Amino acid sequence: MRILVIGGSVFLGQAFAQEAIGRGHTLTVFNRGKSGPDIQGAENLRGDRENSADLEVLAAAGPWDAVIDTSGFHPRTVGQSARALSGHAETYLFVSSFHAYSDWPGGPVSEDSARHACPPDAAVDEVPGNALKAGCERAVEKYFEGDVLILNPGLIVGPRETPGRLLWWLERMARGGEVLAPGAAGQKIQLIDARDIAAFALDLLEEGSAGHYLVTGPKDTTTLGELLELCARVTGAGAQPVWIDEEFLGEHEVGAWTELPFWATEQPAMAGAWAASPDRAVAAGLRCRPLSETVTDTWAWLRERGPSDTPYRQGDIPLGIDPEKERGVLRAWQAKAGTR
Repeated sequence: MRILVIGGSVFLGQAFAQEAIGRGHTLTVFNRGKSGPDIQGAENLRGDRENSADLEVLAAAGPWDAVIDTSGFHPRTVGQSARALSGHAETYLFVSSFHAYSDWPGGPVSEDSARHACPPDAAVDEVPGNALKAGCERAVEKYFEGDVLILNPGLIVGPRETPGRLLWWLERMARGGEVLAPGAAGQKIQLIDARDIAAFALDLLEEGSAGHYLVTGPKDTTTLGELLELCARVTGAGAQPVWIDEEFLGEHEVGAWTELPFWATEQPAMAGAWAASPDRAVAAGLRCRPLSETVTDTWAWLRERGPSDTPYRQGDIPLGIDPEKERGVLRAWQAKAGTR
């Protein structure tokens, strides 16, 4: 197959690129060349997807059997790409997210769940940020004349991860000592390795499939406690998770999801954070590797990469609790328990 990846320089885009090359496909990667190095084994084309002249040059470089769009965040921009490449590719695969669903994270979602009411030509400042992915999906569906394949991933982890939720936990465990562990160790979580998304997507493209697929880890099989134990084990620093209940963390203004990644509180607004159904994707061939493999591989890559020059962030929000604040909460919890 001839495959075009829009993006391809970081994390999920790299996973797609490496999977396609590994299967022997002919790959073209289109990006600005600012976020990462060229992909070895691919044709690397420079350009800006927001520039109509660059898109015209890109379209002329086709045709392709499939376009894989891993870097679409704004409906109008995605619509431009879909229009420019319509007629130059057979299938347009757009990587969306859970954020397209209006019920998430407040309730369970599947492919049949309602999407946010975001139009395909919406500007960034016209709708809430979480709704933009729904508009991007509609832009592809409206403007691309060919098969459309949309993947809605949940929380993605693995080597080269961005924004760095798993990376933060690994680095925290590598510092050792007592580690603030949020809520209950038995809290169910759903994570998916970027490499498993890429493998599933390439399977679908090779089969000529279209439609929507929600892609995430299986429900009710993995817990937050298991994840933190794996992080402690692979880093080998003797870290000891100290589980602190949600009410106490709230009293000390510890934020869920960002200060302590993967922690979803029991409040109604987060009730569906880990309750998505990947059943349709599983029936179509999605296979998720063991979390232990993902954690081990991510730690190996993290050690090879070394410390990051920039802090991990979710949008404009820093990830991870401040070390001094963590120590203060741990002392207060132990004092309450009468251990000190």
